[in-house]
Amino acid sequence: MDYAVQTRGDWDLVLTTARWAEERGLVALALPDHYLERGDDVDRPAFDHLIHLAALARETTTLELVCLLSPVTFRHPAVYYKMGVTLDEVSGGRFTMGIGTGWLDEEFDLFGIPYPDRRTRFELLEECMGYLAAAVAPDGRGFNGKHYRLAEFDPRPHPRNLRFLVGGAGMEKTPRIAGRHADEFNIYACSPDQYSAKRDLAAKNAADAGRDPGSILFSTACPAIAARDESEYRRLLGMLAERTRSTPERIEQVYEERGYPHGSGSKPSEMLAALGDAGCERFYPQMFLGNPDDFDMILDAYRP
Repeated sequence: MDYAVQTRGDWDLVLTTARWAEERGLVALALPDHYLERGDDVDRPAFDHLIHLAALARETTTLELVCLLSPVTFRHPAVYYKMGVTLDEVSGGRFTMGIGTGWLDEEFDLFGIPYPDRRTRFELLEECMGYLAAAVAPDGRGFNGKHYRLAEFDPRPHPRNLRFLVGGAGMEKTPRIAGRHADEFNIYACSPDQYSAKRDLAAKNAADAGRDPGSILFSTACPAIAARDESEYRRLLGMLAERTRSTPERIEQVYEERGYPHGSGSKPSEMLAALGDAGCERFYPQMFLGNPDDFDMILDAYRP
């Protein structure tokens, strides 16, 4: 299992987390692409993390830099292509562009961004991935879909090592799109049985599309609430309850139902190991509580 990290916040927090991640030897740092930090608190500042990723490309040397994820309706595929190849250039081939259907209804409503129905968003996502594959290919094959069109010409530049990620929690459509198009499939944390089923479906779709399923990196992510010490775990749980206006009891119930690795003692690492047995190869603990002093403690709780 490879260990990475996902964070969000202002530049100081993002940079501090990146430097910590490199010091700890993590393989990647991921940032989300949201215009609201949380749907239940529109007053908390949210930044354009794709710009943060561009800045991190010059402030880091070893980390893979991952967009996890950007809603497909935020930008036209041509914009994702140009942003992707530019970030690939400035990072020396360390950038992964992640795209999903979008889910945070409030950010679309408040900012007035078009937000079609779920079925249409999946159509957009699949076409976007096909468009991007055509744009980065050197053969100028173009792309023609219901929603997007790329002329038959050779877009330039060609990336050095730009990778594309698809992520989500869907049981059918997301694995199908990931299997056909993605270099990385981020399956949000769930039970090992569900994870294995989604992974297998993506692998089957990859094979059906003439791709090597072994070329896909299978990863997961979840809110990082873990500590070896029970009292420290309870402290983190209380912080999360306060931020989300919930209760510790309700959070634990939801995490158990959804299969998120969490808890104290050996429980977090054992839950994560079970996902590893189901085919997960990389873990992004979401360090969203914003206290870098706790990062070492949380990461160590997930490691065996």
